[in-house]
Amino acid sequence: MNEVGALVTEDTEKAELLNAFFASVFTAKAGPQASQTLEVGEKVWRKEDFPLVEEDRVRDHLCRLNTHKSMGPGGMHPQVLRELADVIAKLLSIAFERSWRTGEVPEDWRKASVTPVFKKGKKDDPGNYRPVSLTSIPGKVMEQLFLGVISKHMEEQKVIRSGQHGFTKGKSCLTNLIAFYDGMTSWVDEGRAVNVVYLDFSKAFDTDSHNILIGKLRKCGLDEWTVRWVENWLNGRAQRVVISGAESSWRPVASAVPQGSVLVPVLFNILINDWDKGTGCTLSKFADDRKVRGVADTPEGCAASQQDPDRLESWAERNQMKFNKGKCRVLHLGKNNPKQQYRLGVDLLGSSTAEKDLGVLVIHEPAMCPCGQEGQWYPGVHSEECGQQVGGGYSPPLLCPGEATTGILCPVLGSPVQERQGTTGDSAVEG
Repeated sequence: MNEVGALVTEDTEKAELLNAFFASVFTAKAGPQASQTLEVGEKVWRKEDFPLVEEDRVRDHLCRLNTHKSMGPGGMHPQVLRELADVIAKLLSIAFERSWRTGEVPEDWRKASVTPVFKKGKKDDPGNYRPVSLTSIPGKVMEQLFLGVISKHMEEQKVIRSGQHGFTKGKSCLTNLIAFYDGMTSWVDEGRAVNVVYLDFSKAFDTDSHNILIGKLRKCGLDEWTVRWVENWLNGRAQRVVISGAESSWRPVASAVPQGSVLVPVLFNILINDWDKGTGCTLSKFADDRKVRGVADTPEGCAASQQDPDRLESWAERNQMKFNKGKCRVLHLGKNNPKQQYRLGVDLLGSSTAEKDLGVLVIHEPAMCPCGQEGQWYPGVHSEECGQQVGGGYSPPLLCPGEATTGILCPVLGSPVQERQGTTGDSAVEG
């Protein structure tokens, strides 16, 4: 449906309409990160620091290309590159190394054909579609090389904070849920009042400021060749929307890291890495899904727990990102919870009795397990029967921190499989 409310039926018109909407959420450029650039410029680089691209590494990436993936705007199919790996590996390694050292990024690598992927809600609302970019296959091979360099640096320097579980080696949705709710249920077992604030960014991946991101790349100590290449890869981008072969016109991309690109997870983690800096409560992250927990059974605790949403709102403003405040909710847990109201900026957040967290339903009610023990924490009790033998096999409970005081309202984790039945689940990348 277009801006005047008329229903659009032609594929070309749909493509133009969606591309216009996707471009409308881009943010303006932030000011240059002058101090960080100056600090890097003073460093003297040695010859052995110069980036090298080995032919064998390029050949290995080419041989592992997925031939079932779509080709990008350049029309080069991954199967062709894979079959010619031995022939073109040396030439591509020379081209990649020159691009890395000079920072020059071919125009084709900065173009994307966008496929609109429906999320949920009304199909005639452009806001209910996620833009997934198809980019140049040789460009993606180059991104793989940078991904290895950046990921290695992040791991060795321990750049990414421990609260981030998304796109992080050795961590997952499961580690996020265990780490966050295990501590929370311990507080509830002790009779404490606990509040959990669930936060949701609006178009998180589409509003990333390029200048702010580049400043943070430099701040975390990446070499200047890598930073400069990523900067030029982000700047001057263009995209079009393609629907059933019908193409829209090209539009410039003023912000965002293209969803579907190889580098988007690691770059997004770097961008939001300092989001929890200075917070007093426990904050847990999985990509752009965020939640904050805190004890709120005293006036001092309530006042302290409001300070963190204030800090997070200030962070979002500085980084040109916005919260989708209509989707931010508070879950009040524990006996005699005063049910404090929280605000983000000037807006009060609504309370909730149940929240879906990474595909798992968290409910504010007493839990009764089949063993007859009330008030214990048993995720997926309907399918796992609290560790009893089910269907000929033994399935131990995921979490069981101990018996809670009878009558305390404890969260219950429903089975992710059952929760998804009959509904369309949200992506872990963007809500």
